[in-house]
Amino acid sequence: MAKIVTFGEIMLRLATPRFLRFSQACSFDVVYGGGEANVAVSLANYGLEACFVSRLPDNDIGKAAQMSLRKYGVDTRHILWGGERLGIYFLESGAVSRGSKVVYDRAHSALSTIEPGSVDWDTVLDGADWFHWTGITPAISAGTAAVCLEGIRAANARGITVSCDLNYRKKLWKYGKKPHEVMEEMVAGCDIILGNEEDAEKVFGIEPEGVDITKGEVEAAAYQSVCEQLMSRFPRAKKVIITLRGSFSASHNSWSGVLWDGNQLYQAPTYQITHIVDRVGGGDSFMGGLIYGLLTYPGDDQRALNFAVAASCLKHTIHGDFNLVTVEEVEKLMSGDASGRVSR
Repeated sequence: MAKIVTFGEIMLRLATPRFLRFSQACSFDVVYGGGEANVAVSLANYGLEACFVSRLPDNDIGKAAQMSLRKYGVDTRHILWGGERLGIYFLESGAVSRGSKVVYDRAHSALSTIEPGSVDWDTVLDGADWFHWTGITPAISAGTAAVCLEGIRAANARGITVSCDLNYRKKLWKYGKKPHEVMEEMVAGCDIILGNEEDAEKVFGIEPEGVDITKGEVEAAAYQSVCEQLMSRFPRAKKVIITLRGSFSASHNSWSGVLWDGNQLYQAPTYQITHIVDRVGGGDSFMGGLIYGLLTYPGDDQRALNFAVAASCLKHTIHGDFNLVTVEEVEKLMSGDASGRVSR
C-alpha cells in the first residue's frame, strides 16, 4: 500500500446554510477542511495510507479537527500540538449569477506560528512514497513556508515523489513576500505540478493565449504552452497538469483537465456540472484523484487524468470540503454512467 504524506493547515469552516448571505445568516454549518487535509481524506477513502502533518491548538476545537480526519482513516500521529487557535474561514455559497465568498479569520493560527525544525521529517517520511503540499501553505507565514521547504528537501533527498498544487490565494499573501519569491525554490523541488487556469499566471506570470474564463468553456489545447513553460522553468517536473473550469454561473460549471508529460498532451472528458452542491475542495479532490491514479495506473497517464476529473466532478455533489466518494463510484462515472440512478 502506497503511503502519502501531506503538510498544511486544516481549518474550521463556518458556512451559511441554504445559500443565505452573511447578512441573513442566524447560524452556520460547521465542518473542517483545508487543501492538504482534503487530499489526505480522498486518498484514505481510496484505500491508500494517508498521513496529514500540521500543528493544531491543544484544545477541544483542535482535537475536533483531528477527529474529523481520523474518522475517515487519515493518519494524524505526526500532528504537532501548540499555538493559540485553529484558523477559521467563513463561506457564503453563491448561486446562479452570484458568486461564492470566502472570509478568512486565520491570523495567529497554530500553524502560522510554526518554526523551522519543528517537524521531524526523518520520522514523518519514513516509508513514504509521496509528499504533497499546496501554495496555500507558504502563503500563511514565513514559518510555514520554511517548514514546508524542509519537507520538500527531505523528500527530494529520499527520492520521494513530490507534488504541489500552486493554489494561488490573493487574500493570504500578507507577510511582505510576493508568491514567486517564495514559491520558486519550492516548486523547483517538485516532480508533479498542478494548477488551474489562473494559478500559473498569478504566481509566475505564465499565461495561455486567447483565453477568457469568464465566457464559459475553456479550450484545453490553449494550455499546452502553459504546461511547456512551467516544465521549462522547473526541469525536475515530469508532469504538469491544468484543471479546466468553465464558469457559466455559480451553479453550472464545465470541468475537465489536461496533462503534459513533456511529449504528449492528454485531455480528459469534459463534464457539465449543472447543479453544484459545493465546489469548495474541487481542486483538492482532483489532486487526490490524480495521486491515486498515477500510483494505481502506472504508465497510463490518460486513465490517471480521467480518474482525477471524474473524482472531482463527483465532489461538486457533496457538501463540505472532503470528497467522500469511493473508487467504485469514480470508476462508474469514468465508464460513462452519469445517470445517478438509485443503487438498491
